[in-house]
Amino acid sequence: MSERETIPSTTVSERETIPSTTVSEREAIAATASPRLYNEDIAPRSDVGHWTTWALFSWWMSAWHSLGGYTMAVGLLVLGINGWQMSVGLAIGVIIIFFFSNLMGVAGQRVGVPFPVFARISFGVYGANIPAILRAIVAVAWYGIQTYLASLAVMLLVLKLDPGASGMTEGGFLGLSTLGWICFLVLWAAQLAVLWRGMEAVRRLSEVAGTTIWVAMIALALWVLNQAKWTVNWSYVEGPPLSGGETLTAILGAVFITCAYMAGPMLNFADFTRLAPSERDVKRGNAWGLLLNGVAFCVLSVVIALAGVQAYGKAITDPLQLLEKVDSVAILLVAIIAVAVATVGINIILNFVSPAYDFSNVWPSKISFRTGGVITAVLALLVMPWKLYANPVAVNYFIGGVGGLMGPLLGIMLVDYYYLRRAQVKIPDLYSESPAAKYHYTNGFSRNSIISLLVAGVLALSAAYLPVFSSLQHYSWPIGLISGGLMVAMLNRHHMPVDPAQSRGAAPTTVTGGHG
Repeated sequence: MSERETIPSTTVSERETIPSTTVSEREAIAATASPRLYNEDIAPRSDVGHWTTWALFSWWMSAWHSLGGYTMAVGLLVLGINGWQMSVGLAIGVIIIFFFSNLMGVAGQRVGVPFPVFARISFGVYGANIPAILRAIVAVAWYGIQTYLASLAVMLLVLKLDPGASGMTEGGFLGLSTLGWICFLVLWAAQLAVLWRGMEAVRRLSEVAGTTIWVAMIALALWVLNQAKWTVNWSYVEGPPLSGGETLTAILGAVFITCAYMAGPMLNFADFTRLAPSERDVKRGNAWGLLLNGVAFCVLSVVIALAGVQAYGKAITDPLQLLEKVDSVAILLVAIIAVAVATVGINIILNFVSPAYDFSNVWPSKISFRTGGVITAVLALLVMPWKLYANPVAVNYFIGGVGGLMGPLLGIMLVDYYYLRRAQVKIPDLYSESPAAKYHYTNGFSRNSIISLLVAGVLALSAAYLPVFSSLQHYSWPIGLISGGLMVAMLNRHHMPVDPAQSRGAAPTTVTGGHG
């Protein structure tokens, strides 16, 4: 923990246009790396990267524009706030996501390694499997659920085009009809095929999916507004009016529900930004994708919900229910194809790429990125997501519980990287089993980070699930984030990994054995 590192004289402008490691340095790392910690898929980036501002902007479009994103936004009505207040809560939440995505995204671009390898900095070369598997559990479950939801959209289209296919919706196997199985497996295989082609294929799909769903959402908004005779009541609330204090509390709840919705993607954002050519690309992509696109999508979702109230007497939280009311086959065809493409896009970038890297990190010599993707796909099938989705207890307590640990993990990793290490990383040691290596800690595990995760995790989950703390249930993400960061800072206060005096006047990052 006390090892000192040499600080290179690399300037920020130079760092922004060079790879995290050169080809020769990557070859040197590969020659000395342990097979238990290295394969080509989780190696540091050795080129300038191709995930530009536009690619990351499209990534965020795909991330937000989904059935889940719409449901999350519209679901805030249950807090008892009106349309304006929902929009304010969502917008503030997006701004907070923007801040933390910049921190994690820039760190990922500088170091140039995927999330599970980045986690080795804080948790140790073996301890990193703890955050990696926790993230993978959440991703696998939601990957299956999102695939199932997309298959429902496809099934709706099939039934509209061929009403005779309704006979295939009866009976079935393991709780899914014959038509349901066909639609699910087609999408399941299509997503696996994209991932099999690598991250460039993922990038191209993201760019298509993000723009496609915007067209569909705008078309749906115009159609619903027409049904509502172009009238929207921004003061509509569900339930009795709230007092001033209750309204403020509800808006804050909306803020952190929005943050919690993106807790997983924020955590493993390095999986994508490590492939960006510069920090500037990361920040600009986040600005366009979050501050513009994210806020616009959230407000559009609120408009659709409120227009639905005018047209049908209630807010419709499932966009598929709105699509069922569309009489025009042509409009329905475009809308459902767009929804299906967008859902597949978000599923791959948020719930497929991450566990593929995470499983590869567990056993790099045997599990490649592609093999990790196959494992993810098979597990997502075995959990029978249609049954998982139909069981609110399973979703809320199991998936939600594990997901509640994303805040503590983010807090621990950001405080460790920026505050304790002053953004200095020794890349070769991320792949070394030597007891003398910087990230070996105690047999490959950082006890301080694991203790921090346990303490912060208990606090976050207690706030989320214990009745005595019911007033804090919407604040579990910031509670976990802050307590995780404070714990790791406190436990390491007497043996900080980098001497603060040594890092004065240095470039914001130091990567020994490479460029930052």
